[in-house]
Amino acid sequence: MRRLLTFALPAALSAALLGAAAAPASATPPNIPSAATAASRLATLTVAAESHGSTYDRDLFPHWITISGTCNTRETVLKRDGTNVTTDSACAATSGKWYSPYDGATWTQASDLDIDHMVPLAEAWASGAWSWTTSRRQSFANDLGGPQLWAVTDNVNQAKSDKDPAEWQPSVTSFRCTYARAWIQVKWYWGLTVDGSEKSALTTMLGTC
Repeated sequence: MRRLLTFALPAALSAALLGAAAAPASATPPNIPSAATAASRLATLTVAAESHGSTYDRDLFPHWITISGTCNTRETVLKRDGTNVTTDSACAATSGKWYSPYDGATWTQASDLDIDHMVPLAEAWASGAWSWTTSRRQSFANDLGGPQLWAVTDNVNQAKSDKDPAEWQPSVTSFRCTYARAWIQVKWYWGLTVDGSEKSALTTMLGTC
Protein backbone atom coordinates (compact mmCIF):
# COMPACT_ATOMS: atom_id res chain seq x y z
CA MET A 1 0.00 0.00 0.00
CA ARG A 2 1.32 3.40 -0.90
CA ARG A 3 2.04 5.67 2.02
CA LEU A 4 0.00 8.81 2.49
CA LEU A 5 1.93 12.08 2.35
CA THR A 6 0.96 15.01 4.56
CA PHE A 7 2.80 18.16 5.38
CA ALA A 8 1.34 18.47 8.84
CA LEU A 9 3.98 16.01 9.98
CA PRO A 10 3.12 14.14 13.18
CA ALA A 11 4.92 15.58 16.18
CA ALA A 12 6.86 12.38 16.74
CA LEU A 13 8.12 12.33 13.15
CA SER A 14 9.06 15.99 13.27
CA ALA A 15 10.96 15.39 16.48
CA ALA A 16 12.76 12.41 14.98
CA LEU A 17 13.76 14.34 11.90
CA LEU A 18 14.88 17.41 13.78
CA GLY A 19 16.68 15.47 16.48
CA ALA A 20 18.79 13.38 14.14
CA ALA A 21 22.12 14.26 15.70
CA ALA A 22 22.63 10.60 16.59
CA ALA A 23 22.08 9.41 13.02
CA PRO A 24 25.06 7.80 11.26
CA ALA A 25 27.04 9.81 8.72
CA SER A 26 25.79 7.48 6.03
CA ALA A 27 22.12 8.02 6.90
CA THR A 28 19.79 7.64 3.94
CA PRO A 29 16.20 8.69 3.28
CA PRO A 30 13.35 6.32 4.20
CA ASN A 31 11.34 3.84 2.14
CA ILE A 32 13.95 2.62 -0.33
CA PRO A 33 12.56 -0.68 -1.66
CA SER A 34 14.46 -3.90 -2.13
CA ALA A 35 15.90 -4.61 -5.56
CA ALA A 36 13.14 -7.15 -6.23
CA THR A 37 10.41 -4.72 -5.25
CA ALA A 38 12.03 -1.95 -7.29
CA ALA A 39 12.19 -4.22 -10.34
CA SER A 40 8.53 -5.08 -9.90
CA ARG A 41 7.58 -1.42 -9.61
CA LEU A 42 9.71 -0.46 -12.60
CA ALA A 43 7.76 -2.97 -14.67
CA THR A 44 4.51 -1.18 -13.81
CA LEU A 45 5.67 2.30 -14.82
CA THR A 46 4.28 3.76 -18.01
CA VAL A 47 6.95 4.13 -20.69
CA ALA A 48 6.46 7.40 -22.55
CA ALA A 49 8.51 10.12 -24.19
CA GLU A 50 9.04 13.20 -22.07
CA SER A 51 6.93 16.23 -22.90
CA HIS A 52 6.26 19.87 -21.98
CA GLY A 53 9.94 20.40 -21.25
CA SER A 54 9.95 23.87 -22.77
CA THR A 55 7.35 25.09 -20.26
CA TYR A 56 9.26 24.00 -17.14
CA ASP A 57 9.81 26.64 -14.46
CA ARG A 58 11.42 25.76 -11.12
CA ASP A 59 9.13 28.23 -9.38
CA LEU A 60 6.23 25.91 -10.18
CA PHE A 61 7.66 23.56 -7.51
CA PRO A 62 7.67 25.60 -4.26
CA HIS A 63 10.54 24.12 -2.29
CA TRP A 64 12.33 24.49 1.01
CA ILE A 65 9.11 25.20 2.83
CA THR A 66 8.93 25.45 6.63
CA ILE A 67 8.74 22.00 8.20
CA SER A 68 8.86 22.74 11.92
CA GLY A 69 9.65 25.89 13.89
CA THR A 70 12.33 27.78 11.98
CA CYS A 71 13.53 24.70 10.08
CA ASN A 72 12.88 24.42 6.35
CA THR A 73 13.19 21.31 4.20
CA ARG A 74 16.89 21.74 3.44
CA GLU A 75 17.77 22.22 7.08
CA THR A 76 15.65 19.24 8.09
CA VAL A 77 17.46 16.96 5.62
CA LEU A 78 20.85 18.20 6.84
CA LYS A 79 19.87 17.34 10.40
CA ARG A 80 18.39 14.00 9.38
CA ASP A 81 21.36 12.80 7.38
CA GLY A 82 24.28 14.26 9.31
CA THR A 83 26.22 13.25 12.39
CA ASN A 84 26.47 15.48 15.47
CA VAL A 85 24.69 18.33 13.70
CA THR A 86 24.30 21.52 15.70
CA THR A 87 22.21 24.47 14.58
CA ASP A 88 21.71 28.09 15.49
CA SER A 89 18.42 29.75 16.42
CA ALA A 90 17.51 30.03 12.74
CA CYS A 91 18.04 26.26 12.28
CA ALA A 92 21.13 26.78 10.10
CA ALA A 93 23.69 24.01 10.62
CA THR A 94 26.78 25.40 12.35
CA SER A 95 28.68 22.12 12.68
CA GLY A 96 28.36 18.45 11.85
CA LYS A 97 29.58 15.79 9.46
CA TRP A 98 27.91 14.59 6.26
CA TYR A 99 28.71 11.71 3.92
CA SER A 100 27.78 12.20 0.25
CA PRO A 101 26.94 8.74 -1.14
CA TYR A 102 27.10 9.84 -4.78
CA ASP A 103 30.86 10.51 -4.67
CA GLY A 104 31.98 9.10 -1.31
CA ALA A 105 33.08 12.48 0.08
CA THR A 106 32.71 13.55 3.72
CA TRP A 107 32.07 17.19 4.61
CA THR A 108 32.04 19.21 7.81
CA GLN A 109 30.60 22.43 6.37
CA ALA A 110 26.92 22.52 5.43
CA SER A 111 27.74 25.02 2.70
CA ASP A 112 29.55 22.24 0.81
CA LEU A 113 26.29 20.33 0.44
CA ASP A 114 23.25 20.62 -1.77
CA ILE A 115 19.98 18.84 -1.17
CA ASP A 116 19.45 16.82 -4.31
CA HIS A 117 16.04 15.88 -5.63
CA MET A 118 16.61 12.25 -6.59
CA VAL A 119 14.17 12.75 -9.46
CA PRO A 120 14.99 16.31 -10.55
CA LEU A 121 12.14 18.79 -10.71
CA ALA A 122 12.55 19.33 -14.46
CA GLU A 123 12.59 15.56 -15.00
CA ALA A 124 9.42 15.22 -12.96
CA TRP A 125 7.78 18.01 -14.93
CA ALA A 126 8.52 16.32 -18.26
CA SER A 127 7.41 12.95 -16.86
CA GLY A 128 3.93 14.07 -15.87
CA ALA A 129 4.17 16.74 -13.17
CA TRP A 130 3.27 19.37 -15.75
CA SER A 131 -0.35 18.30 -15.22
CA TRP A 132 -0.25 18.50 -11.41
CA THR A 133 -1.54 21.24 -9.16
CA THR A 134 1.00 23.55 -7.57
CA SER A 135 0.13 22.00 -4.22
CA ARG A 136 1.07 18.53 -5.45
CA ARG A 137 4.30 19.84 -6.95
CA GLN A 138 5.12 21.44 -3.60
CA SER A 139 4.55 18.10 -1.90
CA PHE A 140 6.88 16.42 -4.38
CA ALA A 141 9.63 19.04 -4.00
CA ASN A 142 9.61 18.69 -0.19
CA ASP A 143 8.98 14.96 0.14
CA LEU A 144 10.56 13.75 3.39
CA GLY A 145 8.58 10.51 3.46
CA GLY A 146 10.44 8.79 0.64
CA PRO A 147 13.91 8.66 -0.94
CA GLN A 148 13.54 11.90 -2.89
CA LEU A 149 15.86 14.23 -0.92
CA TRP A 150 19.60 13.56 -0.41
CA ALA A 151 22.40 15.63 1.11
CA VAL A 152 25.25 15.43 -1.41
CA THR A 153 28.37 17.30 -2.51
CA ASP A 154 27.25 20.55 -4.12
CA ASN A 155 29.22 20.33 -7.37
CA VAL A 156 28.18 16.69 -7.83
CA ASN A 157 24.55 17.74 -7.57
CA GLN A 158 25.23 20.50 -10.09
CA ALA A 159 26.85 18.01 -12.46
CA LYS A 160 23.80 15.76 -12.20
CA SER A 161 21.52 18.75 -12.86
CA ASP A 162 18.28 17.55 -14.50
CA LYS A 163 19.71 14.32 -15.93
CA ASP A 164 18.06 10.92 -15.64
CA PRO A 165 20.01 7.66 -15.08
CA ALA A 166 20.58 7.20 -18.82
CA GLU A 167 22.50 10.48 -18.77
CA TRP A 168 24.10 10.55 -15.30
CA GLN A 169 24.95 8.02 -12.59
CA PRO A 170 26.88 8.34 -9.31
CA SER A 171 30.63 7.89 -9.59
CA VAL A 172 30.51 5.45 -6.65
CA THR A 173 29.52 2.38 -8.62
CA SER A 174 28.55 0.42 -5.50
CA PHE A 175 25.85 3.02 -4.83
CA ARG A 176 24.16 2.67 -8.21
CA CYS A 177 21.94 -0.15 -6.98
CA THR A 178 20.58 2.07 -4.20
CA TYR A 179 20.30 5.02 -6.58
CA ALA A 180 18.17 3.00 -9.01
CA ARG A 181 15.97 1.64 -6.23
CA ALA A 182 15.39 5.16 -4.89
CA TRP A 183 14.73 6.65 -8.34
CA ILE A 184 12.20 3.94 -9.17
CA GLN A 185 10.44 4.37 -5.84
CA VAL A 186 9.98 8.10 -6.40
CA LYS A 187 8.68 7.62 -9.93
CA TRP A 188 6.35 4.83 -8.83
CA TYR A 189 4.98 6.59 -5.77
CA TRP A 190 4.30 9.81 -7.62
CA GLY A 191 2.90 8.14 -10.73
CA LEU A 192 5.50 9.54 -13.12
CA THR A 193 6.47 8.01 -16.45
CA VAL A 194 9.86 6.74 -17.64
CA ASP A 195 11.30 6.94 -21.13
CA GLY A 196 12.84 3.96 -22.88
CA SER A 197 16.51 4.79 -22.32
CA GLU A 198 15.85 5.66 -18.68
CA LYS A 199 14.13 2.30 -18.09
CA SER A 200 16.99 0.46 -19.76
CA ALA A 201 19.57 2.24 -17.60
CA LEU A 202 17.60 1.52 -14.42
CA THR A 203 17.34 -2.16 -15.36
CA THR A 204 21.11 -2.32 -15.83
CA MET A 205 21.68 -0.57 -12.50
CA LEU A 206 19.39 -3.02 -10.71
CA GLY A 207 21.52 -5.78 -12.16
CA THR A 208 24.37 -4.59 -9.93
CA CYS A 209 22.38 -5.22 -6.74
